[in-house]
Amino acid sequence: MPHIRLNNEVLTPDPLGAVYWAREQTLIVSDLHFEKGSSFAARGVMLPPYDTRTTLMRLAALMRRYKPARVISLGDAFHDGEAEARMDDEDAANLESLMRATEWVWILGNHDPEPPARFAAETTFRKRIGALVFRHEPKEGKAKGEIAGHLHPCARVLSEGRALRRRCFAVGEDRMIMPAMGAYTGGLNILDKAYAPILPNPVAWVLGAEGVYPIAGEKLAPDVYGAVKARA
Repeated sequence: MPHIRLNNEVLTPDPLGAVYWAREQTLIVSDLHFEKGSSFAARGVMLPPYDTRTTLMRLAALMRRYKPARVISLGDAFHDGEAEARMDDEDAANLESLMRATEWVWILGNHDPEPPARFAAETTFRKRIGALVFRHEPKEGKAKGEIAGHLHPCARVLSEGRALRRRCFAVGEDRMIMPAMGAYTGGLNILDKAYAPILPNPVAWVLGAEGVYPIAGEKLAPDVYGAVKARA
């Protein structure tokens, strides 16, 4: 499996949308957005209420695969301030079980700016471990060794006359933006102008069924509506 090298550290990207930092036995995930489905349902948008369970299953699979000593969640783990209260009892018990198995760190995000009450663990807006620093929203300008979330990067890849849109890691020379892991989270194209002040020329490490693949810039395309707008 290919590795991402970031500020002299070696990270293993996983097709479920996490990275594993073997030297620190640390699993890093981002933008879980637990209970996004029930949040939409409360506003009359009736989505199947299984997003939290699906996301927890992905998280459990990652923990079985890597057996981490530490998990860092890069913010927006909970879709809103009432998400904990809406969580199904079985889902809540499964999350508590995962948390008991390892050291856990919640990075606070814009959707969950307060520490979770039921799922208590280390909570902070920013954490540095060695050469890497973890936060939810990427810092504008240079931020060597930063791993962040928030933007939900995805890539539209052109190949053999067709286009494929997938979540991706947005990787620069010395920093990275994680894909969202939440089952109901969307994505912002890696070519969107929002990335320009952070990652001027990012490489898209695209999530596939069996692996994660770095895609060269000439094979990336804006979303259709962006391409139409650019021609207008």
